[in-house]
Amino acid sequence: MSIQKKAILPQELVSKMLNYAMSKAKELDTKSCIAIIDDGGNLAGFIKMDGSNLMPSQIAQNKAYTAVGFGLPTADWYPSIKDTPSLLHGLVHTDRMTIFGGGCPIYIEGELVGGIGVSGGTPDQDTECAQAALHAIEELLI
Repeated sequence: MSIQKKAILPQELVSKMLNYAMSKAKELDTKSCIAIIDDGGNLAGFIKMDGSNLMPSQIAQNKAYTAVGFGLPTADWYPSIKDTPSLLHGLVHTDRMTIFGGGCPIYIEGELVGGIGVSGGTPDQDTECAQAALHAIEELLI
């Protein structure tokens, strides 16, 4: 019998990712909430930027949850389901499902380890912030 090893989302990476996303949000002049969850849906890190609104806090967590739940960016959902009414109207009633930009899965060496969600700007700005955070992975692995 062999024991399979599993990649994890290290706290050092979570901290860097939060900082990268926050820096990008400042560059874009948005006040964002940023959530990172592990592959079990547990909150690994969260930051609410000064001046950000109340609702983006939960939306960011839902984006991260959706991204890790399917291993896909949240921005990919609407274009994929918009022409299929049963999916479009059915999926949006799934608890915590988000179908607009700002959530990205987190992969380390090809293994899904978590998700990041950003909310507070436009969906495109939120996506930019989430993608900026993913660059921390490259630095950690170098």
